[in-house]
Amino acid sequence: MQIRADTTKFEMMAVTEIIDLLKEKADASYHAGMLRFGIDNEKALGVKIPEVRKLAKIIKKDHALALQLWETHIHEARILASLIADPKLVTPQLIDNWTKDFTSWDICDQACGNLFDRTPYAIEKALEFSKREEEFVKRAGFVLMAELAVHDKKANDKTFTQFFPVIEREAWDNRNFVKKAVNWALRQIGKRNDTLRPLAIQCAERILLQDSKAAKWIAGDALRELTSRS
Repeated sequence: MQIRADTTKFEMMAVTEIIDLLKEKADASYHAGMLRFGIDNEKALGVKIPEVRKLAKIIKKDHALALQLWETHIHEARILASLIADPKLVTPQLIDNWTKDFTSWDICDQACGNLFDRTPYAIEKALEFSKREEEFVKRAGFVLMAELAVHDKKANDKTFTQFFPVIEREAWDNRNFVKKAVNWALRQIGKRNDTLRPLAIQCAERILLQDSKAAKWIAGDALRELTSRS
């Protein structure tokens, strides 16, 4: 029992030290500027992402510490948690718990792109979250699709073709952080290879026919990128 108490004390001290390090990197002007990018800064310190990533490289993977950092509710600590958590130890419940805590698009994107997309549950969660009502939970579904298209080099094309009907189905959602994620997923899947590109273009053309401003923006923006060759 004494060992557990000492361990907990050590973890809490480590968290305190890390928060102090983050505070040292805080920038008041950056903190104020977060609002301009649609980021809730109420629980943020104002630390730029590159600084958080530098700290993550020093800490390396530490899943227990990641769990502690997430519970601080501090914006940058949660981003750091997504960087040092071990994908092999992530459970569906952890994904659900963290996702329901999302209060801004950047924590959503960081958690999905740093961690969730590297777990065996990424595809099922992408499909599940895409049907949810909560803005950042729904965003997470489409961010996972986009991040999988970038990071999962071994996935076959069928992994991504199953996302096209979902993208088409949800293209009506006019909420800023949802429609941008739907668009992102469509573009990234289309850019993955020459097999998926024409399928993504066809999906965008169908979306363009929907009677929705969000759908027309999603499709138009995707078509501009997917039909242009650099």
